[in-house]
Amino acid sequence: MNRIEIMTTASLGDTSYLLVSGDEAALVDPQRDSWDLVESCTSRGVRMRYVLETHVHNDYVSGALEVRAATGATVAGPARAPYAFGHLGLAEDDEIVVGDATVRAMETPGHTAEHTSYLVYDNALDHTRQAPTAVFTGGSLLVGNVGRTDLAGDDHTEELARAQFRTLRRLALLPDATRVLPTHGAGSSCSAGPVSGERTTTVGAERRTNPALTLQDEKEFVSRRLSGLAPYPAYFHHMAPINRSGPDVLGGPPILRPLTPSMVEGLAGGGAQIIDGRDRRTFAAAHLPGSLCDELDDRFASLVGEVVPFGTRLVLVLPEPAEDAAHEAMLQLLRIGYENVAGYLADGIGAWAAAGRPLRSFRTANAAELAGRTAERRVLDVRPERPEGGIPGTFAVPLAELPRRLGELPRDREIWTVCGSGRRATIAASLLDLAGIPVTAVVRGGVRDLMPAA
Repeated sequence: MNRIEIMTTASLGDTSYLLVSGDEAALVDPQRDSWDLVESCTSRGVRMRYVLETHVHNDYVSGALEVRAATGATVAGPARAPYAFGHLGLAEDDEIVVGDATVRAMETPGHTAEHTSYLVYDNALDHTRQAPTAVFTGGSLLVGNVGRTDLAGDDHTEELARAQFRTLRRLALLPDATRVLPTHGAGSSCSAGPVSGERTTTVGAERRTNPALTLQDEKEFVSRRLSGLAPYPAYFHHMAPINRSGPDVLGGPPILRPLTPSMVEGLAGGGAQIIDGRDRRTFAAAHLPGSLCDELDDRFASLVGEVVPFGTRLVLVLPEPAEDAAHEAMLQLLRIGYENVAGYLADGIGAWAAAGRPLRSFRTANAAELAGRTAERRVLDVRPERPEGGIPGTFAVPLAELPRRLGELPRDREIWTVCGSGRRATIAASLLDLAGIPVTAVVRGGVRDLMPAA
């Protein structure tokens, strides 16, 4: 019997899949930290035959080479992908066998030029008479939308959007009951717009409800897919080159070392960036000079990737228990290639204060304290997109652009930072605090609470 196991990485909005047939398996679009999954397969007596890549990923470091090193599995991917390491290239209609299942390549360019989907047939011996039961669609057909086509640069965006249109027409010809198993989902910056919170769907459901499939005019499709695209994190520029050349094989998660206050001070003096994973109000009340607030939750690493230059050495200040927090933070950072983590402050901010070192703070507020008073305040809106517009009389700089645009901000009076919920506003406030700009962070509520009544 064949089954497909679903593994979601909420921090990136992505999903990997394990196709298991008998005692063999194929892993599709794995994250870098697939070590626990490999151990699970071994304990179940399941042999990893293949690692399948649908495309060269732009939003995370692939775990394909980690899995190959641990299991001996064959890495297979698009024949047109310019990988610099040995792999099995799969072109249109090429097949591999996993237990009793057959997996057939279907070239589906659009999200990237080399993008390939994989059809699953349950009977390896007589699949020519069968309909596929599932299709791994990567970044082509998503649940309620499609993958964006602008990640290869402006010179290729329209060409890839037209290819995406043709790809979707092909996928729409599959039987209604075919399961659609995309890699990118809710929370992924690789989608061309909002997607459903559901991780999987069927061809029939998407044909009826997905706006990208209901549009039959190619020109209109291209126009809609290219308008209103949210900016993607700056770290995306580094992911494809790493995945094409092949990331270093780690063999397991690194263990972060605890650091003394003097070590942290020395590292910061040498250019390391301190990232504080505690909650926003606690951070605002007392934090290390030069540190940035980024609460340790599912979005931790992706927001580091928005504001901290790729390759920067990092030092962490973490909530308790620090050892568990260090493990989670390190895994998230590894997924997007932020490997240069020196360690974390042992015993937290208390150790820093006990060593007689200075602390900084800034004011916080709820949106209710600002409502009706925005004309009297200097308000900075740091949301990545503003679908309903902005607050009259305020100015806007998306958080991802803020580090390079700090010089544009006035310094003669306090700035109030706002976003949708307080999360980005606090990161922005820590950037302003680092730059010596007086700031109050709206840490609860956001722009919608401040908009004048219609």
